[in-house]
Amino acid sequence: MYNKANIFAKIIKKEIPCKMVYEDEHTLIFHDINPSAPIHLLAIPKGEFRSFEDFVQKASTDQILSFFASIQKITDKLKINKSGYRLITNHGKDAMQTVEHFHIHIIAGKALGPLITADTHHAIK
Repeated sequence: MYNKANIFAKIIKKEIPCKMVYEDEHTLIFHDINPSAPIHLLAIPKGEFRSFEDFVQKASTDQILSFFASIQKITDKLKINKSGYRLITNHGKDAMQTVEHFHIHIIAGKALGPLITADTHHAIK
Protein backbone atom coordinates (compact mmCIF):
# COMPACT_ATOMS: atom_id res chain seq x y z
CA MET A 1 0.00 0.00 0.00
CA TYR A 2 1.25 3.48 -0.89
CA ASN A 3 2.20 5.72 2.04
CA LYS A 4 0.70 9.15 1.27
CA ALA A 5 2.85 10.68 4.02
CA ASN A 6 6.22 9.81 2.43
CA ILE A 7 8.60 12.68 1.78
CA PHE A 8 8.19 12.64 -2.01
CA ALA A 9 4.39 12.70 -1.74
CA LYS A 10 4.77 15.75 0.50
CA ILE A 11 7.14 17.40 -2.00
CA ILE A 12 4.65 16.79 -4.84
CA LYS A 13 1.89 18.38 -2.70
CA LYS A 14 4.23 21.35 -1.96
CA GLU A 15 4.10 20.58 1.78
CA ILE A 16 7.90 20.32 1.81
CA PRO A 17 10.05 22.63 -0.33
CA CYS A 18 12.59 21.41 -2.84
CA LYS A 19 15.14 22.99 -5.14
CA MET A 20 13.18 22.29 -8.30
CA VAL A 21 14.79 21.88 -11.71
CA TYR A 22 11.77 20.79 -13.75
CA GLU A 23 8.05 20.23 -13.35
CA ASP A 24 5.24 19.24 -15.68
CA GLU A 25 1.93 17.42 -15.46
CA HIS A 26 3.52 14.02 -14.77
CA THR A 27 7.01 14.68 -13.39
CA LEU A 28 8.97 16.62 -10.79
CA ILE A 29 12.78 16.81 -10.89
CA PHE A 30 14.75 18.43 -8.08
CA HIS A 31 18.15 18.48 -6.39
CA ASP A 32 18.93 15.70 -3.90
CA ILE A 33 19.52 17.14 -0.42
CA ASN A 34 22.46 14.74 0.10
CA PRO A 35 24.25 14.78 -3.27
CA SER A 36 26.78 12.10 -4.10
CA ALA A 37 28.16 14.03 -7.10
CA PRO A 38 28.26 17.64 -8.32
CA ILE A 39 24.97 16.97 -10.13
CA HIS A 40 22.56 14.74 -8.22
CA LEU A 41 18.91 15.14 -9.09
CA LEU A 42 15.84 13.10 -8.23
CA ALA A 43 13.12 12.52 -10.80
CA ILE A 44 9.75 11.45 -9.42
CA PRO A 45 6.47 10.75 -11.17
CA LYS A 46 3.39 12.55 -9.85
CA GLY A 47 1.35 9.61 -8.77
CA GLU A 48 1.14 6.94 -6.11
CA PHE A 49 3.86 4.60 -7.37
CA ARG A 50 5.97 2.77 -4.77
CA SER A 51 8.69 1.40 -7.09
CA PHE A 52 9.75 0.97 -10.71
CA GLU A 53 7.68 -2.20 -10.93
CA ASP A 54 4.62 -0.46 -9.47
CA PHE A 55 5.09 2.46 -11.90
CA VAL A 56 5.37 0.28 -14.99
CA GLN A 57 2.38 -1.83 -13.97
CA LYS A 58 0.04 1.00 -12.95
CA ALA A 59 1.00 4.16 -14.85
CA SER A 60 -0.49 4.97 -18.21
CA THR A 61 1.67 4.82 -21.32
CA ASP A 62 1.49 8.62 -21.49
CA GLN A 63 2.74 8.93 -17.89
CA ILE A 64 5.63 6.56 -18.52
CA LEU A 65 6.68 8.21 -21.79
CA SER A 66 6.36 11.70 -20.31
CA PHE A 67 8.40 10.76 -17.23
CA PHE A 68 11.35 9.36 -19.17
CA ALA A 69 11.17 12.14 -21.79
CA SER A 70 11.42 14.67 -18.94
CA ILE A 71 14.62 13.04 -17.70
CA GLN A 72 16.05 13.20 -21.22
CA LYS A 73 15.09 16.92 -21.50
CA ILE A 74 17.01 17.67 -18.30
CA THR A 75 20.11 15.70 -19.31
CA ASP A 76 20.11 17.69 -22.56
CA LYS A 77 19.49 21.02 -20.80
CA LEU A 78 22.36 20.40 -18.36
CA LYS A 79 24.57 19.13 -21.21
CA ILE A 80 25.51 16.08 -19.16
CA ASN A 81 24.65 13.89 -22.13
CA LYS A 82 28.05 14.91 -23.53
CA SER A 83 30.26 13.78 -20.63
CA GLY A 84 27.98 11.08 -19.22
CA TYR A 85 25.57 10.47 -16.40
CA ARG A 86 24.10 7.62 -14.41
CA LEU A 87 20.45 6.80 -13.78
CA ILE A 88 19.77 4.72 -10.66
CA THR A 89 16.59 3.40 -9.14
CA ASN A 90 16.31 1.08 -6.18
CA HIS A 91 13.57 -1.49 -5.70
CA GLY A 92 12.96 -3.01 -2.29
CA LYS A 93 14.97 -3.44 0.88
CA ASP A 94 17.86 -5.44 -0.63
CA ALA A 95 18.48 -2.53 -3.02
CA MET A 96 18.22 -0.12 -0.06
CA GLN A 97 15.16 1.73 -1.32
CA THR A 98 14.68 4.29 1.45
CA VAL A 99 11.56 6.09 0.18
CA GLU A 100 8.69 4.00 -1.12
CA HIS A 101 7.90 6.33 -3.99
CA PHE A 102 9.41 5.46 -7.37
CA HIS A 103 12.28 7.78 -8.15
CA ILE A 104 15.33 7.91 -10.35
CA HIS A 105 18.63 9.43 -9.30
CA ILE A 106 20.34 11.41 -12.09
CA ILE A 107 24.01 11.56 -11.16
CA ALA A 108 26.73 13.39 -13.10
CA GLY A 109 29.41 16.05 -13.01
CA LYS A 110 32.42 13.85 -12.30
CA ALA A 111 33.86 10.46 -13.21
CA LEU A 112 31.58 8.12 -11.28
CA GLY A 113 33.69 4.97 -11.28
CA PRO A 114 32.31 1.45 -11.55
CA LEU A 115 28.75 0.74 -10.53
CA ILE A 116 29.75 -2.39 -8.64
CA THR A 117 33.24 -2.92 -7.27
CA ALA A 118 35.12 -6.12 -8.04
CA ASP A 119 34.68 -7.37 -4.44
CA THR A 120 30.93 -6.83 -4.56
CA HIS A 121 30.65 -8.37 -8.00
CA HIS A 122 32.22 -11.63 -6.83
CA ALA A 123 29.71 -11.86 -4.01
CA ILE A 124 26.81 -11.81 -6.49
CA LYS A 125 26.23 -15.24 -7.98
